[in-house]
Order: sequence, then C-alpha cells, then structure tokens
Amino acid sequence: MADTTIIDGKAFAEALRTRVKDAVMSLTKDYELIPGLAVVLVGEDPASQVYVRNKKKQTVEVGMISFDHQLDTNTPEADLLDLIDKLNNDSSVHGILVQLPMPDHIDAEKVIDAIDPTKDVDGFHTINVGRLSTGKEGMVPCTPLGCLMMLKDQLGSLSGKNAVVVGRSNIVGKPMAALLLRESCTVTVAHSRTEDLPGLCRSADILVAAVGLPKMIEGDWIKPGATVIDVGINRVPKEEEPGKFRLVGDVDFVAAKEIAGAITPVPGGVGPMTIACLLRNTVSAACRIAGVNEPPM
Repeated sequence: MADTTIIDGKAFAEALRTRVKDAVMSLTKDYELIPGLAVVLVGEDPASQVYVRNKKKQTVEVGMISFDHQLDTNTPEADLLDLIDKLNNDSSVHGILVQLPMPDHIDAEKVIDAIDPTKDVDGFHTINVGRLSTGKEGMVPCTPLGCLMMLKDQLGSLSGKNAVVVGRSNIVGKPMAALLLRESCTVTVAHSRTEDLPGLCRSADILVAAVGLPKMIEGDWIKPGATVIDVGINRVPKEEEPGKFRLVGDVDFVAAKEIAGAITPVPGGVGPMTIACLLRNTVSAACRIAGVNEPPM
C-alpha cells in the first residue's frame, strides 16, 4: 500500500510535551503548584543511566522539579524502602519512579508496592493495576498509554475494532489489553504459545507487537489496512559494520509498511512517547494530590 501512514512518535511526543509544559505553567500560575518527579536508580546499568538522564532533562524542560537519587549497586533493600518512604511523605514530590531492572538482591515487586499509589507514575503498583483492569481512574503505565494516544489520534473512535496484542507482560501487554477493552475493542492477547499466531494477527484491525523478538511479526501476518503499533526495541548486529548495532522492532517494518494502513517505526515510534507520558502522569498525580482540576493535555 503506497499510502501507508508512518506514525511519527517523535513529533507526537514533542506536541504532548508542549501541552504538558503549558499545563505546568497554568498550575504554577493559578495554584503555585510545581509538579515534582523523583527518579531512583539503583546500580550502573548503562541503558538505565541514559534513560534517567533523558527523564531528568525533559522533566526540567517542561518546568517541573526533578529529584534524582542514584544509589550504589550494593544498596540494601531496606535502605531503598526507607528512601521510598521519605519520598512518599515529601509534599514536593508528586511522582516516584524506581528504574527497572534492579539488582538481583532487591525484590522489585516489593519496592514498587511500597510506592504511594497516588505517586506511582509508572502505573505498576498492584492497586493501579487493579484500578485499570476494573475500569476505575488510576495511574496508567506510560508505554501502553502512549500507544493508545497514537491509536486514537490515527483512528478516532476504536469502538468495535478487532485488536490483537502480541505479548503478555505486566508492563505493556496486559495493561495495553485493558486500555483497548476500555475503548470497546474486541481484544485478544496472544503470546509465544498461541496456536496459529500468523492467522490470528491477520484478523487484527489493530495489532500491537510487544514481545521483544526482532522482526518476529512478518509482513504477510498483517491485515491489509491494519494499524500496527510496534513496541519492540531490539539491538541487532549491523551486517555491513561488524561490531556495531542498530535498533529494530518486533515487526518486519519494511515488509509490513507495504500492507498496513498505518505503522510506527523503530526507532522514532513508541519510544519517544514513554517519557512524554511519564511527564503527563506526573502532572495528573500533582493535580489529584492537590485536589485541583487537571489542565487539558
């Protein structure tokens, strides 16, 4: 299909950050409320360090306060829980994010559930997971939220659409399915053990790939005209440059874009939306905590 839309996540995220910045200015002016985001990083994972730096930069750029806590790899779990308790009780902090993955000696689930659910801007706390799955208001994980925003921008109403989510993680697959159900889609969650996965994918008006396997979704698995959201970010060797890598998604982009109606590229699709949605969630949290109306974002 020559007229396939390539969904520009970078431009979409930039527009969202502009709206967030306007919302922060409005809250600061009307209520003297400046949203604050605390990011906790345990250890020295290089990818996490880059991600945390980007979060800090973008937090400050939209006018919010950034609180950074870099802890040693060997930090005891009890010390991390003490820090979270302090952040829970700090009125200048409205959002708390503990960067994953954490060192093996720390129970990530225990740490996430120690965060005050109203400040859980990642949307991973058991209470927020329950709220999403039962259709109540709460914090929604950033990556699925970004996917949903791009889908609604592309398609308008999603009601009645047949959606297939490939991947069942707690971070993307499950919350994505819950969000699509909330939009009145007919949702199937597929995974590595799904029988006739290609056939199932071909039935999808909306196909969300979140499995973490490079180019797993082949071009002929796509229904003509479908909207494809590729969440995968996989490093694969560059054949022409030994020792160097490039990023590819879970979908064979080159083949799929000839068939899909719209598709997100990798990089430049879903990725930029994650931090933008984190900033949006922090503003939402600040408004809920302060008991003020949320500006339009």
